[in-house]
Amino acid sequence: MLALPVPAPDDVPEWSAAITRILDVAWHHSPAMRNTGQDGVLQGFFDELFNHLDPYSRYIPPGAAVSDRSIRTGGEATAGLTLGMDHHAIRITAVNANGPAWPTSLAAGQIVRAVNGRSTESHTVDTVTSWLNGPGGSLVRITVEAKGRQTTVTLHRASTPPETVFAYTSGKHVVLHITAFSANTAEEMSQYLDEAMNVPGISGLILDLRGNRGGVLQQAVTTSALMLDHGVAAITQGRDPQANHVWAVQGGDMTSGLPIIVLVDGRTASAAEILAAALSDQKRGVVIGSATLGKGLVQTIGQMPNGAELFVTWSRVLAPLGWPLQGLGVMPQVCTSRGESELERQLQNLAEGTADSAQWVVPARQVRSPADLSRILAIRKACPAAIGTDSDLDAAHSLLDNPEEYRAALSAIPEEDASPPNGGG
Repeated sequence: MLALPVPAPDDVPEWSAAITRILDVAWHHSPAMRNTGQDGVLQGFFDELFNHLDPYSRYIPPGAAVSDRSIRTGGEATAGLTLGMDHHAIRITAVNANGPAWPTSLAAGQIVRAVNGRSTESHTVDTVTSWLNGPGGSLVRITVEAKGRQTTVTLHRASTPPETVFAYTSGKHVVLHITAFSANTAEEMSQYLDEAMNVPGISGLILDLRGNRGGVLQQAVTTSALMLDHGVAAITQGRDPQANHVWAVQGGDMTSGLPIIVLVDGRTASAAEILAAALSDQKRGVVIGSATLGKGLVQTIGQMPNGAELFVTWSRVLAPLGWPLQGLGVMPQVCTSRGESELERQLQNLAEGTADSAQWVVPARQVRSPADLSRILAIRKACPAAIGTDSDLDAAHSLLDNPEEYRAALSAIPEEDASPPNGGG
């Protein structure tokens, strides 16, 4: 029998010592615990602890943590090229905007003839790709052919974060598909926005956040700053005063006020919801799609001595107008999840100057924490979460081609800004 005095509620060192003592005694007296192993004991302990906190705090064991860190930091050093086979020749199919090949003359479509003097003839794409990888900072010479002329480019391999922004033109509109928010997303967006503004006759941007599960909060805020002249992008609140912050931006709209559509769906979460809410609340863009996931809690990552990681919720996120993202999510100004006929009715009413979505957008913007669950469910029911379809893009093009529809959709957002809420979580 082990008897210990109960520490004071806020005495963290004493609670830590007591828990360590309990686990140590249990380890020496329980064969079952020893058979589970140290990793298993830690996994069980933190699983039980976090089950009483929130759905996003979690313990990541050492093996999985190493893999996750590798992904976050870019993994193995590469040239930043994607290769493919075309008519028995290995060609560059994509150049990673975050990689060392981006500022060089290497481009999609070029045939790769040699790597470090070794001919690529008769070799597979996987083999040649492996030749491009190596220690960070090491040199690699790539010989390519285009229009019958061969050139050799020498570059330094580097850890290359995966690309998260992909762009294409659709008529007079540029579509920017953001798949996640990693350490380089805002920089990628800046590059693509700069290119987009040079597209002849461009009349609008479409930001596709469908399926985007989020990522780094600061990257979402910085991305919003590329399209906002000034204003609040997000508000974070937590029990620790250091978690309380108003994320404001100033002087950075690279698009000079170009109309923006933001596409979302039921899988859009976290940092992606922060960007959508910022552009919507600031009347800088129109959100089209369905209710988003509603993940408005921010985690901080702590590394443990055994190589494992703890993802612990640090703060909650409020949109610029003061409403909570957690549970509620972003309610769109044009709903596409209620069927084609309902969407056509909304577009027709927008053309006549009426935004049907005010029925659910205004109540959503009036919600304050702590929010009543039944109220949240009633609001979300008006435009239920769904997986995005081609109707989202069709509606986006309609609004960008018809300024009266776009202006009417913007009018669904309340005019008055709510004051940033005070206090912790």
